[in-house]
Amino acid sequence: MTQQGVRWTADQVLALAPDAASRRAGSELGAAGPWSQAGSSDEGTVWGLCKGSGSTPYRTVVDTAEANGPAYSCTCPSRKFPCKHALGLLLLWAGGDGTVSRGRAPDWAEQWIEGRRQHARIEGTAAGRGGGATGDPEAARRRAERRAERITAGAEELEQRLADLLRGGLASAEQAGYGLWEETAARMVDAQAPGLAARVRELGSLPASGAGWPARLLEECALLHLLDRGWLRRERLPAGLAATVRSRVGLPGSPEGPPVLDRWLVLAQYDTSDGRLTTRRIWLYGSETGRTVLLLSYAAAGRAPEQSLPVGLAFEAEVSGYPGDGQPRVALGERYTPPEPVAVRPPGLTTVRAAARYGEALRADPWLESYPVTLDRVIPTPAGDAWQLADADGGTALPVTPSAAARPGLWRLVALSGGGPVTVFGECGHLGFTPLTAWPETTGEAVPLC
Repeated sequence: MTQQGVRWTADQVLALAPDAASRRAGSELGAAGPWSQAGSSDEGTVWGLCKGSGSTPYRTVVDTAEANGPAYSCTCPSRKFPCKHALGLLLLWAGGDGTVSRGRAPDWAEQWIEGRRQHARIEGTAAGRGGGATGDPEAARRRAERRAERITAGAEELEQRLADLLRGGLASAEQAGYGLWEETAARMVDAQAPGLAARVRELGSLPASGAGWPARLLEECALLHLLDRGWLRRERLPAGLAATVRSRVGLPGSPEGPPVLDRWLVLAQYDTSDGRLTTRRIWLYGSETGRTVLLLSYAAAGRAPEQSLPVGLAFEAEVSGYPGDGQPRVALGERYTPPEPVAVRPPGLTTVRAAARYGEALRADPWLESYPVTLDRVIPTPAGDAWQLADADGGTALPVTPSAAARPGLWRLVALSGGGPVTVFGECGHLGFTPLTAWPETTGEAVPLC
C-alpha cells in the first residue's frame, strides 16, 4: 500500500507553477509568516489560511492524491491555476519543518474534499453504467463526411496558393506581408482544418525571421504540400500513416487499443500558448514497458490546464494510446497509486543515437518537429555564441536549440553540471536539443529546467 501523504520537494512544487511570475510569488509565500492553521493529512490533503490584503484570510486547500494530478481550491480572486497561495502552501508543506502539522482537516477543507470525491463517485457510476449519451451514429457519420469535404476543399485551395507562391518566386512572400497568410489561415479554419491553419500561420511568420528565411520557407512549403497530398490521397495510405495525417490536419481522435499498465515517472511538464489556447505537455516514462508517452491538456489563453503532475514523481496507472504510427500521445486512465518521489531516472543514449532515434521517428511521421530522448553523461559546453551538449565519453555533441539557449533553464543546467556529466531528458529535433529535466550524477533527484 502506497503512503498517501509523501512530501514533495520544492522543485516538484515549483514545476506546477503556470508561469514565472507565479513561481516567484509562490516562493515568497512559502514561509510560515502569512500562514495560520496549516495542516496535512495522511490521505494527501494540505490546507491553510493565508493572510491577504483584506481582513479575511484566504482559505487554501490542495488534494495531492487527486487521480488526475493535484487539485486546488483557494478563495482568492486569481485566475491562475494553481494560484500563488496554493504554491506557497505546498512549499511550506514540502519544507518539512513542522509548520504544517499532521491532523484532521477543518470543516471547510473537509467539505471541499468530500464534494470532489462524491462527484468522482457519481461520474464513475455513470461511466460504469454507460451513462453517456451515445448519439445518432448515422448523424455522426454524416457530420464527419461533411467535415472531410470541407477539409478537402481547403487542402485543394491551399495547394493552389502554394503553387502560386512558387511560380511567383519566394521573394513575393516578403512583399505580400503577413496579411495574405492570415487570410489563408482563416480559410483553413473555416474548412475545419486547424492543423493546416497553424502551419499556414507559421509560413506567414518566416519572411520576418531573419537571415536564411527563404530556405526555411521552402522547407515548410514542402512539408505543408506533403500534408496536403497526404490528406487528398489518404485512402491509399497505410492505416497508421493515414491516422497520422488526420491528426496533423487537425481532426480529433480518440484513444484506442488495450490500456497499458505501468509505473509512470513524470519526466517533464511545460506549457505553450498560441494566443488563443494554452497547451500543457507532460512526458511520462514507463519503468516496465520502457515507453516514453505524452499527455496533452488544454485551457483558454491566460489560464493553466487543470491536469498537472510534478516532475520526478511516479505513480501506477493505465494509459491508452491515440491512433497514428509512432504517435506518443496517450490518455490517462485509471490510477492505482498517488504520485510519490522516486530516486530513478530513464536510461540514456549517446548524442549520436539520440539523433538517429529522431530520424527513425520521421519515417512514421514526416511532420514531427522533435522526439523525446534522454541523454546519458553529457556536459553543457559553449560553442561560439551557442551551446551544445557534448558526450562525456566521446567526441560528438548535439546543439541546444536557440529557444532553449535563451531561457534561464540552460543556466540552471550549466550550474547543475559544474563542468561534469549529467543525465538530461528533452526533445531532439531538426533545430537541436531542448533540455527539459536533468539529473546530476551524485543524486537521483530530478531537476526541472522549464
